[in-house]
Amino acid sequence: MTEWLKKYPPQSMVTKAYEFAGEAHKDMKRLNGDSYITHCLAVAKTVHDWRLDETSVAAALLHDVVEDTVYTIQNIEKDFGGEITFLVNGLTKLKTFQYSSKDQNVENMRKLIIAFSKDLRVVIIKLADRLHNMQTLEVLPLDDQKRIALETAEIYAPLAYRFGMQRLSGELEDLAFPYLYPNEYEWLLKTVKEEFSERQIYANKLKPIVQKLLRENEIIPVGIDSRAKRYFSLYKKLLRHDMNLEKIYDLVAIRIIVKTVEECYAVLGIIHKIWQPLPGRIKDYIARPKPNGYRSLHTIVFSVDNKITEIQIRTEEMHEEAELGIAAHWAYEQIKSSEKHWKNWLGVRERKELLWVEQLRNWQKNFSNQKEFIESLKIDFFKDRIFVITPQNDVIDLPAGATPVDFAYRIHSEIGNQCVGAKVNGKVVSLNCELRSGDVIEIITQRGKKPSPEWLKFIKTSLAANYIKNALRAKNKLLLKKIAPLGIEFKIVNKDRPGYLKDITAAFAELKINIIFLASQIDQKSIFSTVSVKCGNLERDKLEKLLVKLKAIPETKEVHHKFGR
Repeated sequence: MTEWLKKYPPQSMVTKAYEFAGEAHKDMKRLNGDSYITHCLAVAKTVHDWRLDETSVAAALLHDVVEDTVYTIQNIEKDFGGEITFLVNGLTKLKTFQYSSKDQNVENMRKLIIAFSKDLRVVIIKLADRLHNMQTLEVLPLDDQKRIALETAEIYAPLAYRFGMQRLSGELEDLAFPYLYPNEYEWLLKTVKEEFSERQIYANKLKPIVQKLLRENEIIPVGIDSRAKRYFSLYKKLLRHDMNLEKIYDLVAIRIIVKTVEECYAVLGIIHKIWQPLPGRIKDYIARPKPNGYRSLHTIVFSVDNKITEIQIRTEEMHEEAELGIAAHWAYEQIKSSEKHWKNWLGVRERKELLWVEQLRNWQKNFSNQKEFIESLKIDFFKDRIFVITPQNDVIDLPAGATPVDFAYRIHSEIGNQCVGAKVNGKVVSLNCELRSGDVIEIITQRGKKPSPEWLKFIKTSLAANYIKNALRAKNKLLLKKIAPLGIEFKIVNKDRPGYLKDITAAFAELKINIIFLASQIDQKSIFSTVSVKCGNLERDKLEKLLVKLKAIPETKEVHHKFGR
């Protein structure tokens, strides 16, 4: 028996579950040759490390029994009672869930949604299960590797993030990265290895300086460490910044952990007193936490040698919640009565930052078309998010690139339909402007106003699109299709050389992308040229691959792209 299991007494439910699972899986092996019980133990240890209750740890040990052995759910109920049976049954149902963006298996997706809206522990244990499966993914066939990695990146990593489990979300993405984008992964490792090393050395140089500075101001930090940006997160950020590492300020960040909220703000003032902050880059997630509950102060400063550095400041409790999310919250509130404890878990969705769970469960019932539901789910709930604020100081999360119209419909369908204008941070803006995290949004309405078909050109959420189409359909009985952007234009700055245009066209040809316009302009000194290329719309993964290929062409200096309207 492993050391962590010895913390549970022999008569405990966890010890009993371990013995039961060991007997059930005794003749089973994993593909890597290990006894199958090692997987159950790994999942249960993760749940134990997240400090969930004994019921959850026991359910983690038993999570594969019904699916993979001769034992039934009735056997579990007889030996372990209703609560553990409920969790194991939910996990057994999720075992059959296999996400594929091609299959659009909406019924399985709904099972997942309904399962975690009934009891969040089911999904938390499932996340622990997925973590260990990803850590041992290399033994599976290539097709299974890519399918499971895709499911992890598009479903489970975003779910972990929504539960506030920042560390787990990043780890799942990093584990999926080499299977989904092997070439890009290798390129990133080679490109950033030296830069990571240099910035880590610099961060280590800053730590004693910060420590001394705080002590001089009578603040004793609990800890000061450095955090390296995760590879997949870095890759996504590089894509937004034309693959330019110099624009990534948080490649390595300094994290200061103190005892109280008051000390957090005191440290921020001390840091800004000696190092000038970068304008517009101070984020107060303590006063306004992210919808997933994340709290911290972030600032980017010109520190020693005038180098741009990100500094994060938080309390021990905030740090633990950032690492473990909702699991940490419930670790604080263990309740002796199992009946009360179970009800407490079932009621966890009442927490403000998790109201989206109930909203999602209700919202998904409105879709009858499978393809529409899957695409809507990916766009509206599993895409990169922004966090904007109502005049009443409520935080609303939306997909990146959302507009005031998307915001209006998120508040209420009638506010969206009657929208005639918007104010962002007190200033009147156009309805197609892209919102940013931290913006305060006020919608201006006019009674009797109807939505414009032009809105379908720029909105980002399918929720808004459905309401607009329904309103227009009621008016003129015509089903309008969303007007797509007119394609993508690339600007590629390069040191002029023979054969460069041929290399560019080859990059497009390799990905089977048709070029609809190409032109090249050389500067007066005949040293640099700018190549303009236009093509049709591209899926996100193909666009990302193309940017990497263009950046890798010898003599390429800069690559920019924009979407046409």
